[in-house]
Amino acid sequence: MSVLQAPDVEYNEGEWRRFAECRSLDPEVFFPIGANGLATDYIDTAKNICSVCIVKEPCLEYALASNQDCGIWGGLTEDERRAVRRGRRVSA
Repeated sequence: MSVLQAPDVEYNEGEWRRFAECRSLDPEVFFPIGANGLATDYIDTAKNICSVCIVKEPCLEYALASNQDCGIWGGLTEDERRAVRRGRRVSA
C-alpha cells in the first residue's frame, strides 16, 4: 500500500468514493460484527487502510453528515464518530 498525497480539490457529492482505498476490498473488513476477537483484527486492518487513504476526510464527513452508525468510515469506529458528533455539538 503506497501513501499518496491528497489532491487539493473539492469533491462533488460522492465523487470521493472513486478514490477510496477500500473501494475494491472486502467490505467485511470495514463492517465487522462485534468489537472483540476477529472483529478487532478487522478494525485494526480497516484503520490502517484508512490511514493512507487520500479521501479519508471526505469519507469521515460523509459518515458524520449521514449518521452512519455501522462500520469504519474515515478511520473511525461507530463509537469514535459518536464522540466526534458530541464534541462538535458542544463546541457549536
